[in-house]
Amino acid sequence: MSLAATIEDIARRARDASRRCAELDTRRKDAWLLRAAERLSEARERIRTANAEDLRAAREKGVAAPLVARLELGDSKWRDMLAGLRDVARLPDPVGRIEETRVRPNGLEVGRMRIPLGVIAMIYESRPNVTVDAAALCVKAGNAVILRGGSEAFHSNQALAQELRAAARDCDVPEDAVQIVPVTDRAAVDLLLVQDRYIDLVIPRGGNAFIRKVVETSRIPVIKHDAGVCHVFLDASADADMAVAIACDSKLRQMAVCNGLETLLVHRDAAQAVMPRVLKSLHEQGVELRGDPRVCEIFGDARPATEADWSEEYLAPILAVRIVEGLDDAIEHVRRYGSSHTDVIVTESYANAQAWLRRVDSATVGVNCSTAFADGYRLGLGAEIGISTSKLHAYGPMGLESLTTLKFVLRGNGQLRE
Repeated sequence: MSLAATIEDIARRARDASRRCAELDTRRKDAWLLRAAERLSEARERIRTANAEDLRAAREKGVAAPLVARLELGDSKWRDMLAGLRDVARLPDPVGRIEETRVRPNGLEVGRMRIPLGVIAMIYESRPNVTVDAAALCVKAGNAVILRGGSEAFHSNQALAQELRAAARDCDVPEDAVQIVPVTDRAAVDLLLVQDRYIDLVIPRGGNAFIRKVVETSRIPVIKHDAGVCHVFLDASADADMAVAIACDSKLRQMAVCNGLETLLVHRDAAQAVMPRVLKSLHEQGVELRGDPRVCEIFGDARPATEADWSEEYLAPILAVRIVEGLDDAIEHVRRYGSSHTDVIVTESYANAQAWLRRVDSATVGVNCSTAFADGYRLGLGAEIGISTSKLHAYGPMGLESLTTLKFVLRGNGQLRE
């Protein structure tokens, strides 16, 4: 079978499976999630061997350290992955829920029912745990999913998907509800993106060039999960202790993630009183600082920043730092260089906090908190398939409800349109 025929067959079988998935009751979907956790646990050594093969190949190819870190299924990531399956099993099932019910003057009852989207193609780089997270959320929301991970995680993804599909067989869930593209050929992505007859939504996760290619090629609606060029703005009234804590947590908690801090903006009135303490703490913990001329003058250990630094997602111990004239200047910087992901202000000014929340048009906007809260679990969604930087039809962390849509349901007793 040719590659084109293989991809079309995968998409067609996913469409058939999606119709059955849409009718599964919550008990059966949850049974699959729990059985998948069991099977993955039992197959851990085989999966670790596959992951080690991917890691070895990535290092031999000179893959950047942050991407290798994303690729590894270490103990913590493994525990989180299995816990995620069980967490999703505990989440309320949105499918079939009727919302916004109202009665029209003629007595006709109008409501909206949550239904699955259908078939979702998930295209992503590194992070084999996304294979499990995406499958769990898509199937719990009544969808089928086609998984196409990066070639650097090929063996890990194949091993994980094998257990997810086996768990489906064990629980009488359609096995083809979880499909994985069986080749590393990049042409497979282009072929997937034209299967608009069978696929309802494409969710890409990766770098800027990768996202652009998917958007430009796809015949299917795309929700972008783009780079995270996240900002913290230290306002004139920022508390110094809070500023240090928030900047350090945002940058150092986990650097190879999209909600990590990449640019620190500092009000000119906080440049002498607050900024040196923040930069000293970051520098002492191994962060390379790249600043504008005023930053370099005040903090001698900073290196001069280039224009490219302001829009860079480092995913590494590097931070761009810029002194701005005020709130308007900070917001303009975020609008020009940001990626609509997560942006936070540290301030004691209620007026400035409210202005930041209203005027910064990112998916997650915060006041006096870490950027690390841009995460589905931390925001109470239970789990997430990713963080959308598109506005239609979801924006920010996407949980179960974001993988459904609403249809109108009408209940009458003989009403006719006059």
